[in-house]
Amino acid sequence: MQMSNTQNSDRFRQIVADVPFIAILRGVCPDEVVAVAQSIRDAGIRIIEVPLNSPDPFTSIAKLSAHFGSDTIIGAGTVLDPADVARCREAGAQIIVSPNMNAAVVKATISSGMISAPGCFTPSEAFAALDAGAHAIKLFPGEMISAAGVKAIRAVLPKDAIVLVVGGVSSETVGQYREAGADGFGIGGAVYRAGYSPEIAGKNAARFVDALRGTA
Repeated sequence: MQMSNTQNSDRFRQIVADVPFIAILRGVCPDEVVAVAQSIRDAGIRIIEVPLNSPDPFTSIAKLSAHFGSDTIIGAGTVLDPADVARCREAGAQIIVSPNMNAAVVKATISSGMISAPGCFTPSEAFAALDAGAHAIKLFPGEMISAAGVKAIRAVLPKDAIVLVVGGVSSETVGQYREAGADGFGIGGAVYRAGYSPEIAGKNAARFVDALRGTA
């Protein structure tokens, strides 16, 4: 049964507060997606994203949605067209992530009862996203935003806004961004690249979880 927008939002906030990572499986294929995602989930990461520029992404999203229970959120990434939002929902996605701020995508996501996390780089884009109804701000690309920059942007946003740093984040820098006010992180190539085995992806994911918990 599809959850309501409020239920999805509350669950998303709780999961981010618990383990603040979204694992981005760019390039994953449907025949391997469940095994890779399960390995990452076993490491503790409970939000899994399949970008739409991956091979047959809707099939992968559908497989993950059927495999995992309510303790894991399945998302679609690199969503650029509002028309794709409905397809993502039909496949079972619960969060829509984009590299850009497109109000039409945000509004389509909200009306479909899903979590919206558009990409933003400036305070102006972040406030526009929140005004459109976004549940989280994806600061992207993270490679171009220092911890000091995150702190400055975080200072002007509403205190309850969820800020995710995505792109270029490593297990060595998550602590710095966290101290600067980041609520969570999207991690892609540092956890999974096309061709990685489930074992490699799981070990990479565990390294991030351990680093944040101070056990690395």
